[in-house]
Amino acid sequence: MANAKSYLGVTPPISTAESNEREKEVTITLMEELRRQGMFESEEEARTREFVLGRVSALVKEFVKQVGMKRGLSEAAASAAGGKIFTFGSYRLGVHGPGSSIDTLCVVPKHVSREDFFEVFESMLREFEGAAEVVGVPEAYFPIITASINGIPISLMMARLALSTIPEDLSLQDDNLLRNIDERCVRSLGGSRVANAILELVPNVEVFRDSLRCIKLWAQRRAIYSNVNGFFGGVAWAMLVARICQLYPNAIAGAIVSRFFIIMYQWSWPQPVLLKQIEEGPLQVKVWNPKLYPADRSHRMPIITPTYPAMCATHNVTASTQMITTEEFKRGSDIVDKVIVGSASWSELFTKHDFFHKYRYYLQIIASTGNADLQIKWSGTVESRIRQLVMKLEYVDSLLLAHPFVKGFEQVSYCVSHEEVRAVAQGDISETIAKRKKEDIEGKEGAGPVYTTTFYVGLAVEPKRPGSVGPRKLEISYPMTEFTRLVKMWEKFDESTMGIVVRNIKSSSLPDNVFDPGERQPKQHQKRTKVCYAFVFHWQQLRTTYLSEGIKQVKYFPQDA
Repeated sequence: MANAKSYLGVTPPISTAESNEREKEVTITLMEELRRQGMFESEEEARTREFVLGRVSALVKEFVKQVGMKRGLSEAAASAAGGKIFTFGSYRLGVHGPGSSIDTLCVVPKHVSREDFFEVFESMLREFEGAAEVVGVPEAYFPIITASINGIPISLMMARLALSTIPEDLSLQDDNLLRNIDERCVRSLGGSRVANAILELVPNVEVFRDSLRCIKLWAQRRAIYSNVNGFFGGVAWAMLVARICQLYPNAIAGAIVSRFFIIMYQWSWPQPVLLKQIEEGPLQVKVWNPKLYPADRSHRMPIITPTYPAMCATHNVTASTQMITTEEFKRGSDIVDKVIVGSASWSELFTKHDFFHKYRYYLQIIASTGNADLQIKWSGTVESRIRQLVMKLEYVDSLLLAHPFVKGFEQVSYCVSHEEVRAVAQGDISETIAKRKKEDIEGKEGAGPVYTTTFYVGLAVEPKRPGSVGPRKLEISYPMTEFTRLVKMWEKFDESTMGIVVRNIKSSSLPDNVFDPGERQPKQHQKRTKVCYAFVFHWQQLRTTYLSEGIKQVKYFPQDA
């Protein structure tokens, strides 16, 4: 009789040993540090979240009932149709912190359409007691409504199943639920299905959660937590931590974090990270398969979801973001090694990034409108295209790396003339405009607000080699022009109400709002690390590896000259 598989994951564990005394000690200090860093919400906030979810659940049922009656169902049949909410993301995984949003999926029966969700439900939400900042984005890749309810941020997506009623005991893990529904609903269901699967595939849920809280905080502080900008998003970080937990099923959090950095720094990309073997299913849909699909072969750091249909959660990674992430794995590994031997503290792992001190040149991308709701949609559209700009910059010969920052900086400027509007849209905000308040322009003809969201890409320029003569040239006008053209191709783009500016600035011209109070040094004292050619050699070795694997030539340099 064949032996049954006795482990979780696609390979046996590396070690089933219990953690030693030192690992137990550093786990205690890790948890103390996470509490100091404010990673745990209060009991009161936890209760408020549960209360909000209960209210939203009741609202979804009422929404389904109202739509059903409009479709001709009797009141009894419309009420029986149900409707159910599921959480996903950090809340479902149990690693959310104070003030974090609850990712919520509203599952509805077949007579409820997506249009109903953004017309009827969104309107109901706007009238809902305690609801504020309700914004629907129906055209997004994941159509979503965001809101704040009783002070709790919440993100709501919808999935329509091919069922007449939604039973209270519905489980989303049944692959057959994916039959006869559209692709957007399949994607929306994926978040909750993946979160459930991750929790089922780790040997110890509490160890997984403690370890993931650490890695999430580290990735956020080091500014490498952003799927849209080409780094890893929340689900990818969760799957990486889950895989380490599978490899060390009896280890505790301090040991898992230590092994996380060692293994991830040395991982043989593009070897995929899998929590379980990829499975086929009942649909004629694409399942991740690099042998079959050229696009899947191009994924640089594939981390594959453990539910059907298997997808790559890290398809946005570029040559530059791979290099940056790898260097952060190395830094993390070095620090945690010192923590284990007692020569460093956990707080050093969570030191803030140095993005705005790291480069001499930056690209500044400014999205602007005159309306708050429109700005959310326009800036989101621009941000979703920045990865394309980075990929175009990677082809520029004298650029070693294009480093996108993981968030935009939002500002509202109150302008009294077209000239001021134009200047703000181009990133030139005078001291007079910066100090002006909303009440200062009330009643003035032609005056109004300008909403801007500014994104940054750090440019690591190839250092001037010893003995070379003449100035270095950096020709990036083509990538900038192509990016501008790309974002203006958005079907809802309106030249008269939306602005987009891309410009190259020096570090000395960075605005104060990208720095924390007291972080910016006086300009005469600003210094930047000189070129270290050992790092160039290190990344040229990686580049050689990439070339041998048929991947586009990439270069990296961690510090500009």
